[in-house]
Amino acid sequence: MAKEAKVSLIPLGGLGEIGKNMTVVKYGDKILLIDSGLSFPEEEMLGIDIVIPDITYLLENKDALLGIFLTHGHEDHIGALPYLLRQINVPVYGTKLTLGLLAHKLKENNLLDQVELNIIKPRDLVETGPFKVEFFRVSHSIPDAVGLAICTPVGTIVHTGDFKIDQTPVDGEVTDLYKLAELGEKGVLVMLSDSTNVEKPGYTLSERAVGQRFEETFRDIKGRIILATFASNIHRLQQAISAAHQYGRKIAVIGRSMINVVSIASELGYLQIPEGTLVELDEANRLPQDKLLLLCTGSQGEPMSALTRIARADHRQVEILPGDTVVISATPIPGNEKLVGRIINMLFKRGANVIHEAFSGIHVSGHASKEELKLMFNLLKPKFFIPVHGEHRMLVKHAELAREMGVLPENIFVAENGAILEFTKSTGRLAGRVTAGQVMIDGLGVGDVGNIVLRDRKQLSQDGILIVVLTISREAGLVAATPDIVSRGFVYVRESEQLMELAREKAKVALQKCCNRNIKEWSVIKSQVRDALGKFLYEKTRRRPMILPIIIEVQ
Repeated sequence: MAKEAKVSLIPLGGLGEIGKNMTVVKYGDKILLIDSGLSFPEEEMLGIDIVIPDITYLLENKDALLGIFLTHGHEDHIGALPYLLRQINVPVYGTKLTLGLLAHKLKENNLLDQVELNIIKPRDLVETGPFKVEFFRVSHSIPDAVGLAICTPVGTIVHTGDFKIDQTPVDGEVTDLYKLAELGEKGVLVMLSDSTNVEKPGYTLSERAVGQRFEETFRDIKGRIILATFASNIHRLQQAISAAHQYGRKIAVIGRSMINVVSIASELGYLQIPEGTLVELDEANRLPQDKLLLLCTGSQGEPMSALTRIARADHRQVEILPGDTVVISATPIPGNEKLVGRIINMLFKRGANVIHEAFSGIHVSGHASKEELKLMFNLLKPKFFIPVHGEHRMLVKHAELAREMGVLPENIFVAENGAILEFTKSTGRLAGRVTAGQVMIDGLGVGDVGNIVLRDRKQLSQDGILIVVLTISREAGLVAATPDIVSRGFVYVRESEQLMELAREKAKVALQKCCNRNIKEWSVIKSQVRDALGKFLYEKTRRRPMILPIIIEVQ
């Protein structure tokens, strides 16, 4: 009896977290990859710049990978591609804006000439190996967002991408409900759907609501306006630019990512900036304050962003002036609330008026709320369901919603990254696991910072470091000098001379014991000194600094 055909879905990122979206579709010995995103470090990831998914599974199966299919151009969906494409060079498919943003990243990494980028449009069909991939338009907080319908010999898999159902989008390009209904009529085996706003009842407001609020705000404000938002929210940038032009304001752009996105979006035709409206920052500083809008990054309180540097009075060209109004057109990503709150307080201290939070009408989400998620179920009528893109509680809530919408409980999979979810035409099951997790990037280092390094950084940040320089006579095997101690982040030496003197004596006694017992292995000597000092310092201070013994041998 022939084996029943099966297709597997393997999320490598995007489950139980916001960011790092990456999903493998496998049929036979061929695989596709949906998205390849990054996330930003959590508070305890000291010194880490960004986090990407572990791609061990892809490296082990790189000959099977046929292509990478992108839903949209946000960092949490394309940000890991420079790291992936450096190791696995396969064709990439995405809409014009998505690939325009990706091309800029690849150029920065000297990869642009090596990667095949294929521009697609909604309703296009790409056939590769056993797969037929059809793209359908969705609304999101960035233009040119699409979902994917992947036809396999087992059945159709639909990945909604990040979406909301905006009936009046800024660019007039509405979610392709007709195509979704058509897919539902033909039959959908598995649906993977965005879970971010599942806890929010009702419908997500249209992006146009923000445009109306911009017009009201810009009309009433007399001084300079500084608007902070996500650089990739091009529809919002367009509405801000239109409102500023309507009330005779010139516009200057601050922040590397904002400058890049405005440049790329303008070049590709996604941003319409009236001639003469955009000015350089030097020229902007010479204009009347009531004739100026500054567009900047920093809506999440990022430490190196333009808004943060302005709030700290640390920006080379911009400082807060009396009468300034700062508009933060975003809500904090979970975990960023303290950072954003701190920036708002600093701006108020410098005399600015700050308009923020969703209740002001100055921000709407790009993700579907509960009623829109229900509509997606009703249109697609999936047999199996996998909630994706959200923290674990959101995945659980989305699973509950799926049950309400008639999906059988045994056909719903709240999975973890690395799970192999295997489907036939009639069955679905968890079939095992592959290597998955996160790779931390610190500067140019990819994956060389792990839990041990983070643990050391945490200890250093909490209790500091004590460096003990031990001098031993090589020939006599005796202590040649009193140990020298250097403290950083533990105690202020000038105010703790007695403690340091006692610590030197403890280190000297421990070292002398080793010499008396003819112990010459440096590792043993260091361990003995470290233990003696650690016990003494904890008794005296209740702190555990990192103790780093250094041995110097003299003649």
